[in-house]
Amino acid sequence: MKLRRVRVDGRLEVQREGPDGEWLPFPDPRPAPHPLGGPAFDAGWERAEAERHAAASGEQLPFQPLSFRDFLLYERHNIDASRGLVRRFHPGQYRVTRAVEAVTRRPFPLFRPRALFHRQPLYYMSNHLAFVPSGTPVRPPDYTRALDYELEIGFVLARPLLDATPEEATAAIGAFVLVNDFSARDVQRAEMASGFGPQKAKHFANSMSATAVTADEVLPRIDALTGSVAINGRTVSTVRSAGMRWTLGEVLAHASRGERLLPGELFGTGTLPGGSGMETGHWLRAGDTLTLTLDGIGEVRHPIAGD
Repeated sequence: MKLRRVRVDGRLEVQREGPDGEWLPFPDPRPAPHPLGGPAFDAGWERAEAERHAAASGEQLPFQPLSFRDFLLYERHNIDASRGLVRRFHPGQYRVTRAVEAVTRRPFPLFRPRALFHRQPLYYMSNHLAFVPSGTPVRPPDYTRALDYELEIGFVLARPLLDATPEEATAAIGAFVLVNDFSARDVQRAEMASGFGPQKAKHFANSMSATAVTADEVLPRIDALTGSVAINGRTVSTVRSAGMRWTLGEVLAHASRGERLLPGELFGTGTLPGGSGMETGHWLRAGDTLTLTLDGIGEVRHPIAGD
């Protein structure tokens, strides 16, 4: 089932897509946990955000996340993004690493994720209040000259979790969205080197598709999703969801260890391989239009503003 959220008579309403493409009020009469973590709160601040989003893009977020944890589930992305970072910012070192890779026919050792990646799911807490809907013009913050995007799978809880098993955690997923994690790569380098993880490099803007799709439609094909990245209407890369180091159930079970997770909290898989400019060399510039798509789930489209 595909869901969206719209403003109706000054309030926020969740709607579902009908069999003929029409949009109908949701929920239906069946008692069940709400797939988006509960109906829209429609509090004063959320109405103000809805008005701001409508003015900027004409779209709404399908839900306002209570929090956002972003994982690193793809080793291939880590390797290719590390290689791309060195290529962009350290061209001399890049030539050396390429020579080593040509001889060994393996990724340069420092491009691989650290050992903890294979022992537990890794994530950082991002800014859940920085999400904007598709169509919103995005202006890079004045402290970066290396704006990037990240195409990810997002999933939201419909039930609370605490010390869950992977099976219980999987059953608690309510819906999926396309998540885009904007990144200031030049700032991120120094922040990651500090040992504290990304901060201003990641907290200025995120986006998600205007539609969400319920878990029953996505989970059976979670390892077979495809997507694409287009800049100015030209496809520059395609992505696939296969190859996660951990299952989504294992990811959520780990996050719930000793920690109560609530309906409405959002999680990201991390970038699908090929889903960022740092990997492919297709960086964003003022005047570009970025379009990200995810098979059967949704898309985001953003004009990149500039002076």
